[in-house]
Amino acid sequence: MTAQALADLSRRQPGLRLLTEAGDLEHYGRDWTRRWTPAPLAVALPASIEEVQGVVQWANEHKIAIVPSGGRTGLSGGAVAAHGELVLSLSRMNRVLGFDAVDRTLTVQPGIALEAVHEAARAHGLIYPVDFAARGSCSIGGNIATNAGGIRVIRHGNTREWIAGLKVVAGNGDLLHLNRGLIKNSSGYDLRQLMIGSEGTLGIVVEATLRLTDPPPVSQVMLLALPDMDALMQVFALFRARLSLQAFEFFTDVALKHVLAHGAQRAIDGEHPYYVVTEFDAPDEGARDAAMAAFEQGMERGLISDGVIAQSDAQAAALWRLREGITESLAAHKPYKNDIAVRIGAVPAFLQDIQALLWREYPHIEVVWFGHIGDGNLHINVLKPDGLSDADFIAQCDRVTKLLADTLHRHGGSISAEHGIGLVKRAYLESTRSAAEIALMRGVKAVFDPNGILNPGKLFI
Repeated sequence: MTAQALADLSRRQPGLRLLTEAGDLEHYGRDWTRRWTPAPLAVALPASIEEVQGVVQWANEHKIAIVPSGGRTGLSGGAVAAHGELVLSLSRMNRVLGFDAVDRTLTVQPGIALEAVHEAARAHGLIYPVDFAARGSCSIGGNIATNAGGIRVIRHGNTREWIAGLKVVAGNGDLLHLNRGLIKNSSGYDLRQLMIGSEGTLGIVVEATLRLTDPPPVSQVMLLALPDMDALMQVFALFRARLSLQAFEFFTDVALKHVLAHGAQRAIDGEHPYYVVTEFDAPDEGARDAAMAAFEQGMERGLISDGVIAQSDAQAAALWRLREGITESLAAHKPYKNDIAVRIGAVPAFLQDIQALLWREYPHIEVVWFGHIGDGNLHINVLKPDGLSDADFIAQCDRVTKLLADTLHRHGGSISAEHGIGLVKRAYLESTRSAAEIALMRGVKAVFDPNGILNPGKLFI
């Protein structure tokens, strides 16, 4: 029956590119989680909105599930196709469609890489400010599907703040034009915002209009070494009070060890348990003097052990590599990842609780911490020990994640900050959302995707 269905799809859309080779199915059927064996039916690579609509209409008729696919850099299993789904890859829809100088918007297709968006914005003297380490491989459509955040949320917010309009193919095949680039629009429900962060379960983004903004002032990057965890939020408060921060990122000595082993260069001598990379506006001597004053005050109060400030763009990039290179440096260790968030004000108490939890539950397992301390988003990476089977390792981590979810619930936090729920975190959704909220979310899903063909099994159990 599936062979007949694929033959019908090819007959309807003779120009649609379809892949069925084993290597292609494996490549397009997984994301960075690497926990599920990919087993898609086939991979469709549409080149137009009309082809996307045609695939969705075909899928409804044949009751075949679709997994929308972008750069597949997610960490929650949201782009995994392990049960005979059709992967709908948007990688061929990767062009800039237009620039509006008056509205200062850039209209793009969903498969365009974030880095290409940055380059297109710079060509017009503007910036698209959402940024993170996977910029070269992640896609705008995937960023929208997970409401991606990144390293500059403290200044610019998440992806949803920068989406002026969307074209979306809903689960029933309808093409929706959402918000149309308007700044003010109070004409009913904002379905654009509903689509952002919906993980491809309501519709498939086929075009996005992005807001752009002015480039930031000249900035400087500083690396700080801290003596203990208690200093983290105190240093953040100290620097935020004196400087206009663009980013404030932390990582541990364990994370540094892996990045150095992966080829980065040490910037501060000695061993320190915690580090911060911060970037701040430095348009004049006054701002630079304020930064040095904050650093000196931190040293005097025993909050900062050492530090270095970049003297060139190359040095700034080298300092940023110590933070941005962490995920890549851990990939070979098959880490079990937690991507969590609490209010900034709740971070100190939460850090104390979570550190005690991890020390107690993972006494002989290496745990790597890093994250966006300035917006309350922490990443916990548990590394699989040699000699422990994948199944036993995941079972142990799942048990601890349940405890982590309970801790997050007590602190009013979220089990997913910027990678979505996907397959990995479905069991813990209720720690973040109430039963009433989840029921309404299921109802919304049923309206946009009445046959349940879009990314089934993701988000909800």
